[in-house]
Amino acid sequence: MEQLIGRYERFLLDERNLVPDSIAQLRLFARRFLTERFGAGPLKLSTLRAPHVIAFIQRHAHDHGPYYARHLVRAIRSFLRYLYYKGLVDTDLSLVVPKVARWHLSTLPKHLPAAQVQQVLQHCDRKTALGRRDYAILLLLARLGLRAGEVVKLRLEDIDWENARIIMCGKGGKWSQLPLPPDVTKAIAHYLRHDRPRCASRRLFIRDYAPIDGFQSASAIASLVKRALKRAGVASARKGAHLLRHSLATDMLSRGASLDEIGEVLRHNSSDSTAIYAKVDLKSLRALAVPWPGGVQ
Repeated sequence: MEQLIGRYERFLLDERNLVPDSIAQLRLFARRFLTERFGAGPLKLSTLRAPHVIAFIQRHAHDHGPYYARHLVRAIRSFLRYLYYKGLVDTDLSLVVPKVARWHLSTLPKHLPAAQVQQVLQHCDRKTALGRRDYAILLLLARLGLRAGEVVKLRLEDIDWENARIIMCGKGGKWSQLPLPPDVTKAIAHYLRHDRPRCASRRLFIRDYAPIDGFQSASAIASLVKRALKRAGVASARKGAHLLRHSLATDMLSRGASLDEIGEVLRHNSSDSTAIYAKVDLKSLRALAVPWPGGVQ
């Protein structure tokens, strides 16, 4: 299994030119599919049939939410195409992967009230080097709405200290600049001066275990946020880094920011990505509500 997964990983890197985060996700789902089908026994790929694929999707499509289901379907379809492309199976089983319904704008953005975001920040143990590193990362997520992957990719040269701004490579390889609020600037500067381990890596944030280097993937930042929520005693249906991004947008909306302004801060390529926050603007929605027939309240 590991040999097959390794060849698949090299194919994704060399022939599809995918980024490491995408490869890691596809590799994870491929390994899970093979493990459930064959266990610790030999890989008899010739025995794979459509019902095996469909049953796997049905078992796991609702483990988390629509976003997870979409990636699950995409990953299994990609792996099955690879097997057929390499002649490891006789039938292109990617054609039988079922679609999972994900209606446009059907969900509400999961967010925390501003008071709970502040609670999470206050419960960082800023008496330790690790706590001060985590505090700086959480500030970037909460104040600037950075994505987890963007935090991972930050390098030392991406901080423009003279102009108090940060330069980052965002989604789709798009470069952006954002102003650094004073509290974020102070937290990063303190971490760099006193807490960042000495190493050859140019990554801004360094993990706290060997080998001493930057974080390997966005999942490390998600785990950091999850631990911070637990430490602060904040209960939330979602516990990833995106929770703080949604919280920033919702707080801006409550303070009177327009959707265009929120989209600019979050660096959305399309206004459709920002439109979901209109669903939590209850004050504006009440003005649009149509009276219930018969005058019932």
